[in-house]
Amino acid sequence: MSRFNDSEDPRRRLLLQALATGLLAGATPTRNTARAGLFGDRPAPLPPGRSIYKLEGRVLVNGAPASLETRISVTDVIETGSDGSIIFVVGTDSMLMRNNSKLVLTPETATKSVTESVIGNMRLLAGQLLSVFAKRRHAIETPSVVIGVRGTGVYLEVNPEETYLCTCYGVVDLTAATDKTSRETIEATHHDKPRYIAAAGATGKRIRPAPMINHTDQELMLIEEIVGRAPPFVFPGDDYSAPRREY
Repeated sequence: MSRFNDSEDPRRRLLLQALATGLLAGATPTRNTARAGLFGDRPAPLPPGRSIYKLEGRVLVNGAPASLETRISVTDVIETGSDGSIIFVVGTDSMLMRNNSKLVLTPETATKSVTESVIGNMRLLAGQLLSVFAKRRHAIETPSVVIGVRGTGVYLEVNPEETYLCTCYGVVDLTAATDKTSRETIEATHHDKPRYIAAAGATGKRIRPAPMINHTDQELMLIEEIVGRAPPFVFPGDDYSAPRREY
């Protein structure tokens, strides 16, 4: 069975350097380092009219090369090449896509205007995606699982044989794509219930426990910051003034 990308991939090291200069990957930032360590200044929500916070290498939106000026809507297809990565926002949802990934977005309903920028469904066909969502129901599909998201943060890695899912915080409902009896509801607070979901296998047993791999609290903090929020576990108590989720 094939395995997912190594967390020490050089492309990811470059991204982590941009996210958290001076912080160790996987460590929970302190108040002072979080305020001063990212890009020298604290990240802020994107200005009106901007969708892309950062991109590197080959990134396509609807088959055309993307730039920082490219707008991403709820009907778009985003792809990254072998050297590509992108951090972007659609409405109040924020995402980090790594290399060799393909994501298809669709609106919340067929009747709503796409100008409302509300994602209803996402299909991750390949690659790696870290996402944070507003308090609203979404659906994420991969070749091996359908995920009902209830306003949360999730990290996914997809290959033809299985999907890796970490519910970083919040609640998700999992159903294996080809076996409706393999299902589980996960409530997580801090990466505590990662799962592998297999594309094939014994009936009712396609979902199994997994370790927490290849994503960090710093990355979650960044993509929450650019939509004006903070992960619920990064700054306890009143140490952090940004809006936070209520669970």
